[in-house]
Amino acid sequence: MQNATTHSVGHSVNLYLVNAFTRENSGGNPAGVVLYPPDLNVTQKIAIARQVGFSETAFVYTGDDTDFKVEFFTPEGEVDFCGHATVAVFSTLVSLHLLKPGQYSQKTKAGILSVAVSPHDVVMEQTLPITRPGPDAESVALALGIHPEAIVGTGLPIAVVSTGLPDIIVPVQPGQLDSLQPDDEAIANLSRQFDAIGFHVFELSRQAPITAHCRNFAPLYGISEESATGSASGALGCYLVNHVLPDGTHFLFEQGRAMGSSSLIQVTIDTQARTISRVSVGGQAIMIGTKTVGL
Repeated sequence: MQNATTHSVGHSVNLYLVNAFTRENSGGNPAGVVLYPPDLNVTQKIAIARQVGFSETAFVYTGDDTDFKVEFFTPEGEVDFCGHATVAVFSTLVSLHLLKPGQYSQKTKAGILSVAVSPHDVVMEQTLPITRPGPDAESVALALGIHPEAIVGTGLPIAVVSTGLPDIIVPVQPGQLDSLQPDDEAIANLSRQFDAIGFHVFELSRQAPITAHCRNFAPLYGISEESATGSASGALGCYLVNHVLPDGTHFLFEQGRAMGSSSLIQVTIDTQARTISRVSVGGQAIMIGTKTVGL
């Protein structure tokens, strides 16, 4: 791990493997991090992401008008932004002593976003929320293998919310989250139909300090379920301010319990005159290894 730059030797690329949004150094969601890669085309980046096998792999470049330019690839293709991979990128740079604690900027396809790095965590700014109506409760319930009343009984809407990537935010009654039986094909079809990445399903927590427990399904992008989703957590924070906790500013979301990889995601929502003015998502990360993949 002494060599900080990622390079290709004999048609291979070195990566760092990082668990982001860990909970006391366990759980989290793994991401691949490629630092300063050689000249790669989109097909090669997808091939690397497939070989890594995680939900996202980030490719990090020196920025022209920002500190960094970061590209995010799933095993199926490029996405505009990824929260847990952003946390992985900046925690890797800090752990390799390539970055000191402070404020940095990253250029993504979702826009230029600021990232605050401390010795303890990484907090990223996300874009302001864009909200539109989601699918009906019957269709969503069928895709999740639950009765529609588990959704309707919350009294809350299903909405598509984006703070960088659009997700279908789905409320379920407490106690329902672990009993979901997701149908990948049905979720992918609804995601495609509503121009969303996937479903972000939550139940409000009965126990402080956790605000809500969540599960995320994005089979349209080759992710049946993932254990920590930063972009959808920012969207959920905005949703809760709009529909549940109008005075809320700090939220703590748990995700990944059903996968045996319980993770924690911190969300801060700033409002001015009842309008959301800033969305920040943060958490901790830990490096779990390195990998060399062939091209």
